[in-house]
Amino acid sequence: MMMKKSGGDDGGGGGGLLYTCLGVLCCVLVLSVIAVVSIRFSVSGGPFPSSVSSVNSATVTIVELQKKVIAATVTNPNPSRAIASDLSFYRNSSFSPIPRKSTVVRKDDKIEEGLARARAAIRKAAGVGNLSMNPGGIYRNAGAFYQSYKEMERKLKVYVYEDGDFILVHNGPCKDIYASEGRFISEMEYGNNKFRTRDPHSAHVYFMPFSVAWMVKFLYVPLSYNLAPLKQYVSDYVRLISTKYPFWNRTHGADHFMLSCHDWAPVASKGNDFLYNTSIRVLCNANSSEGFNPQKDVSLPEIYLYNGVVSPKLQSPPPANISRPYLGFFAGGLHGHIRETLFDHWKEKDSHLRVYQQLPKNMDYPSEMLRSKFCLCPSGYEVASPRVIEAIYAECVPVMLSDHYVFPFSDVLNWEAFSLQVNISDIPRLKDILLAVPDDKYMKLKEGMRAVRKHFELNRPVRRFDMFHMILHSIWLRRLNLML
Repeated sequence: MMMKKSGGDDGGGGGGLLYTCLGVLCCVLVLSVIAVVSIRFSVSGGPFPSSVSSVNSATVTIVELQKKVIAATVTNPNPSRAIASDLSFYRNSSFSPIPRKSTVVRKDDKIEEGLARARAAIRKAAGVGNLSMNPGGIYRNAGAFYQSYKEMERKLKVYVYEDGDFILVHNGPCKDIYASEGRFISEMEYGNNKFRTRDPHSAHVYFMPFSVAWMVKFLYVPLSYNLAPLKQYVSDYVRLISTKYPFWNRTHGADHFMLSCHDWAPVASKGNDFLYNTSIRVLCNANSSEGFNPQKDVSLPEIYLYNGVVSPKLQSPPPANISRPYLGFFAGGLHGHIRETLFDHWKEKDSHLRVYQQLPKNMDYPSEMLRSKFCLCPSGYEVASPRVIEAIYAECVPVMLSDHYVFPFSDVLNWEAFSLQVNISDIPRLKDILLAVPDDKYMKLKEGMRAVRKHFELNRPVRRFDMFHMILHSIWLRRLNLML
């Protein structure tokens, strides 16, 4: 009788009823959580639409949702997560539901096998190369770079998240000092490149296309010095995609990347610890003393596009024999201790090493670069400066005056082949250092600038080896976890 009572139909009925009640209670709680999330993102002024509110009611009815809740409660130890993940893929008709787990694993294995083959091919090519592959000596390892670039063109797929309000996501400034940010976002969103995939399961990396420059414009209160709204927006964004999709949680964001040229982008990225510490951050403000990690982060070139274009005077490389009567040139505001040191020693004190805080009215910056052999590129409050790329365009050798700046694409490019690096402590001897550069070295530096220019050009449409492709290549290397 005891065995019959504990294991038979009579004794099991009460326990089954209890479990059924608990299951229903779990269902109610899950639906309540979904409703609260919906209100958080669609009613309370949050920046993103709710994954629940965007469900197509004609595709998924309330009855079907209830069935999913019950099924998830019975079969899944964490039903709320399973339901949220399932619902997110009914966002629109072009998005198919998550394949069975075995299918996903097979796709992931295929991706990793492809990356392993790419690594092997790159390592094999590292020992192969010739002078024609490395004009001006601008590459650290030309054979490895060209093979890696080819592998990227063949394989790399980027999934771009479609969530978020258009004001702050999916676009950015395409002119003036933050043009690097807006132009990349624009190309990934609307360009005719072959890297974007609509199938997230085939992607190697995932792009979060929010614009920190637009966050500052629309969320920041001027002169408040309160950057909390930027961090909160980033926190909300990561919370949305990590709840709505499974991809962030698989790697804690290690195969995701953000991109921004605004000085405050590193602070904004602190809105999520994994984004800051684990994800790939593509930043103009690439300061290794302030959390920028060259092993996983990418240094983004800063380019000032006046009204959306490069200055006409710099668009075509000047003739190699152009006269350059001045030794060096700089003009700019008093921003930071490096410029303060530069002004203390050289501001309007030498007719050949010309340093100005305010450029005279009868002079313009591009013309003065074209008339100078060396262009000084001191960091301001932050490490990056658009003068570096402008100097390369002008074939005016960039003189890097910076602490802790990780130079753009330095995982591939040999900056010593087309620029000079001068320690801040040597600024008092700056003229002697520049005069001591032999003529043959100077000509080699000019050759290097001519060869490397294509890697810093923003083209529409994009071209092979231009800045858009070099940014992707840097991201590709970090996905490979490979140093050239």
